[in-house]
Amino acid sequence: MLYNKEQIKKIIPQREPFLFVDQINYISEDGKTIEGELNLTGEEYFFKGHFPNYPVMPGVLIVEALAQVGSVLLLSMPANIGKVGMFAGINKIRFKKEVHPNDKLVLKGTFTKNKLNLYFAEVEASVNGEVVCVGEIMSAVSK
Repeated sequence: MLYNKEQIKKIIPQREPFLFVDQINYISEDGKTIEGELNLTGEEYFFKGHFPNYPVMPGVLIVEALAQVGSVLLLSMPANIGKVGMFAGINKIRFKKEVHPNDKLVLKGTFTKNKLNLYFAEVEASVNGEVVCVGEIMSAVSK
């Protein structure tokens, strides 16, 4: 493990109940790829209403978790330390499987390009080695 939750909080501004990264396991040497995880206990607030008799993690929160992992990488770059990462766009997101209580959500992102302060990343979330979400997100850095 590279970063635990407390170390992640020193990099990105999100806090409970809207922090969706428990740890960072890997950052590539070139600083373009990151992997983190979120361990779901079933006690998370969203499972109570989505859905009461069949708890499923909302897809929009899976995308948020992917964005937060990407933000850790983005805001770890020397030029971006102390800044805030903001969503700029979501492209080609596809949901392949459901995410349930007690799942470990593995979150991966790879920056593919940077254009005019926009960072593009290919993202993937998986559970037990099976892809649950894939797509592209765009982020910007704000002061």
